[in-house]
Amino acid sequence: MLILICGLILFLGMHLTRLLAEQWRAGFIERRGDNAWKAMYSVVSLVGLVLIVYGYGQARQTAPWLWSPPASLTYVAWLLTLISFVLLVASQGPNNPIRAAVGHPMAAGVKIWAFAHLLVNGGLADIVLFGSFLFWAVFLYTASRRRDRRDAVVRVSAGGTVATVRTIAIGVVVWVVFVAWAHRFLIGVSPMVLS
Repeated sequence: MLILICGLILFLGMHLTRLLAEQWRAGFIERRGDNAWKAMYSVVSLVGLVLIVYGYGQARQTAPWLWSPPASLTYVAWLLTLISFVLLVASQGPNNPIRAAVGHPMAAGVKIWAFAHLLVNGGLADIVLFGSFLFWAVFLYTASRRRDRRDAVVRVSAGGTVATVRTIAIGVVVWVVFVAWAHRFLIGVSPMVLS
């Protein structure tokens, strides 16, 4: 469990530097340059991610099971993860109406993804992993929206209905591929199995 926790601290902590340590971040960039910051950010995030994957794989084999979710929650998790995939797609590429409406669709998508996984996973390792991501995403989304209000950020929607339909369609396709194949290939567990 310690490896998982260390990985979460590195990965999520690095992704909070802009909010929690903006002056330190700006000073680092000023002294060493933007490329040095991006390199350090990438390396620390990658190390954190590797520790998360390895640590979670180890922890879930020995961590206690705290509750057994009913099989019916699997359907809820499918719907929530579908929404989260659409939001993750909306956060990428050109501006679109979904991004404009949500403001920070990546953080919103991670919130929904983490919550969906907490619904269907009752092990201590699951709660540490997905609970940490949920806490991080809620904090990031709230702080980012507060910063937007402070800076009077106005998000302009672009692309109209076509962009919305395209974003939803790509999100659905990626979700189907992930649920039907990639989740089992990458994680070793099929989300299609009702427990």
